[in-house]
Amino acid sequence: MDLKLDPSRDDLPLMANTNHILVKHYVLDLNVDFESQIIEGSIVLFFESGNRFEKQSGSTKETCQSESSEACRFRMPEPCHSPGTDTRTFSSKTGYNDFAICVKGEKDTSGKDGNHDNPEQACGISSSTYCCDTGNHRNEEFLLVLDCCDLSVLKVEEVDVAAVPGIEKFTKSPKLTVVSEELRNQIVHELVTLPADRWREQLDYYAGCSQAPGCGELLFDTDTWSLQIRKTGTQTATDFPHAIRIWYSTKPQGRSVTWTSDQSGRPCVYTIGSPINNRALFPCQEPPVAMSTWQATVRAAASFVVLMSGENSAKPTQLQKGCTSWHYYVTMPMPASTFTIAVGSWTEMKPELCSSKDLAAERSLSPSETDSRYVGICGHVEYPCRFQNLSATTQEIIPHRVFAPLCLQDACQETLLHLIPPCLSAAHSVLGTHPFSRLDILIVPANFPSLGMASPHIIFLSQSVLTGTSHLCGTRLCHEIAHAWFGLAIGARDWTEEWLSEGFATHLEDVFWAAAQQLAPHEAQEQQELKACLRWLRLQDEVRNSPQEMQVLRPNKEKTGHVSDSGSSVIKHGLNPEKVFMQVHYLKDFLQLLLENIPEEKRLGLSVENIFRDWLESSGIPQPLQRERQAVAECGLARQVSTEVEKWIRVNRRPRKRKRREAEEVFEKLLPDQLILLLEHLLEQKTLTARTLHSLEKTYHLPQQDAEVRHRWCELIVKHKYTKAYKDVERFLQEDQVGRWVHKHHGPRTCGHDLSFPSSLRLCALQAMGVYLYGELMLGEDARQQQVARRCFELTKERMDRSSAEVVAEMLL
Repeated sequence: MDLKLDPSRDDLPLMANTNHILVKHYVLDLNVDFESQIIEGSIVLFFESGNRFEKQSGSTKETCQSESSEACRFRMPEPCHSPGTDTRTFSSKTGYNDFAICVKGEKDTSGKDGNHDNPEQACGISSSTYCCDTGNHRNEEFLLVLDCCDLSVLKVEEVDVAAVPGIEKFTKSPKLTVVSEELRNQIVHELVTLPADRWREQLDYYAGCSQAPGCGELLFDTDTWSLQIRKTGTQTATDFPHAIRIWYSTKPQGRSVTWTSDQSGRPCVYTIGSPINNRALFPCQEPPVAMSTWQATVRAAASFVVLMSGENSAKPTQLQKGCTSWHYYVTMPMPASTFTIAVGSWTEMKPELCSSKDLAAERSLSPSETDSRYVGICGHVEYPCRFQNLSATTQEIIPHRVFAPLCLQDACQETLLHLIPPCLSAAHSVLGTHPFSRLDILIVPANFPSLGMASPHIIFLSQSVLTGTSHLCGTRLCHEIAHAWFGLAIGARDWTEEWLSEGFATHLEDVFWAAAQQLAPHEAQEQQELKACLRWLRLQDEVRNSPQEMQVLRPNKEKTGHVSDSGSSVIKHGLNPEKVFMQVHYLKDFLQLLLENIPEEKRLGLSVENIFRDWLESSGIPQPLQRERQAVAECGLARQVSTEVEKWIRVNRRPRKRKRREAEEVFEKLLPDQLILLLEHLLEQKTLTARTLHSLEKTYHLPQQDAEVRHRWCELIVKHKYTKAYKDVERFLQEDQVGRWVHKHHGPRTCGHDLSFPSSLRLCALQAMGVYLYGELMLGEDARQQQVARRCFELTKERMDRSSAEVVAEMLL
């Protein structure tokens, strides 16, 4: 049943049969062990099936994947090898080390022989889509399929929810005398369908049910991408147990979590939003249609802080043996891929001064406050929605906390803390009610493969945004805040359609940042035009240097959002390493063009059909955008840069000894984006003298600028072998570029074996630039530059993400 995919070019399968049964709530009960680099414990899943899932119940279909007609095999789980420990009664009150003892003898039986049932059950696979639906024609038993990868599953069991005290209120009988599968499922149905105003009671019962004893182990098997579970004799999703517990542990090399050290050298772990999302953190349903709530209890040593995507600002509960427990929950249904966790020796960074006005604006609103004073009705499923609450609509600045290693305290004080209130307020002024009630911001370790990543209630930011001026930090913060609306509160029905979230967020970061700076309308317009100029250059370069199929924003075209009968699907190019560098979904922002830049008479010719055809389903740059850019003259700020470039060219051409009458060039002060554009133009010059580079460095204080500016400066250093500034290249590679560029996902590849890179890598964004610089250092075949590359790699390879480390190691061979 195992399907082997080539990770260099294939699509990513989503295996969960969400059309048959949906997870409505997850309860995670986990221990974090830094010594073994394993997260272990249990997860309880509460399901709901309904009429829309039952139309195929006569011949229930599953997603089975295999390279051939290999039999689907189901295994009785291997027990925990721990005398005297009954895992079925393990609760959140158990000490931190108790469960660790239980799993020490655990074996990874994935792909190995075990106690199988019905080995002749056949599965097939479509070579064109990887996914197919095949029925259990032999015995008609229902198969639950969950997305799962890089996990050691120990046991799966049904949960006896009827054993929870007071649960009889969810049944028609005042006293539970005869407990059946049907009764347990009725209890779960009543629980998952409680009205929104009973959210607290619902969470309490979820917690109680998650601690209920098991009432029978279930058959299960795993392959590369999924966990399959069934109960003998159960033929439909309606009859399948609606509350199950899975005992499992992660693997140190699991692709959903990163074990590393922070900037102070302390161990930490965090989810990385990898291409496989969270399936290597817990078994789940990954398709975006699978919206669920969750609550989680996480235990770690007392010296660690646990941060998570949750509505509450959790505080630690002291346990025995020097451990603490942290509990988070969410009441807004979200895809499982948005669940985020970070455990480390973080320190909360607090502003030195906090005004009473800020405190008033940040008053925390409990979800229970949505029970009254509704201001409107939303069209989503019922939950305690902030958009329906009058108090939430006027809350410009939601409560927020900032966490980072202690060594970054000064940088956070100087750059980040004072930006958060104006950026939150700016977002509110443009879009209104914040979708989430609070926000944590974490400065993640140096190997974090992105400038930032947004999840419900928590934002990860790279340490690279803390250097230089506030511009890079502010724009990135605005971008991630925008994802609260576009990408989280509103998301795509197909994970391939990043343009829906990234296009909006890229446009809105400019709008928010202008409002946060309180720019006059003409200043805001000028800065947005300058940004558009940079993005236009970036988009042109990418189109010239990337495969056509990777430039399409809507790769599934008319099949966008379509799934198989079971609900399984594939993410087009989901495992393609080139996809990570594609900026098309950030830059091909037709909405800004449509709403702001095209005159009304041109706009009349647009339709949904030709927008799909020209903008979303075609490679290259759309003709309307090309015509518009050709018709628009270079903006004022860009023209100013052109004037400065001409000055530097004159300086570079002057002989070493100038004539006495020759006047000194007077250079204008430039904005950060202007400085980036200036350096881009200077990189096009064939030669720049050491004298010119020295003057350039001193004029703009380049080593003290933000990371995007410093990268261009490093490129100039490498290109012109400016040995006096090699220290700046080493600093950049060691402090900023142990990661790579990506909003979520993979790493770069060289083009063949000649170490050539498309220049879009240096244009696309910060994180790929480090890998690009390694390539440039090696490409010139200069012994001293290659020595710099090898020395930096030796110092940073242990902190680099795996993909980038492999690519750089290949370069250095």
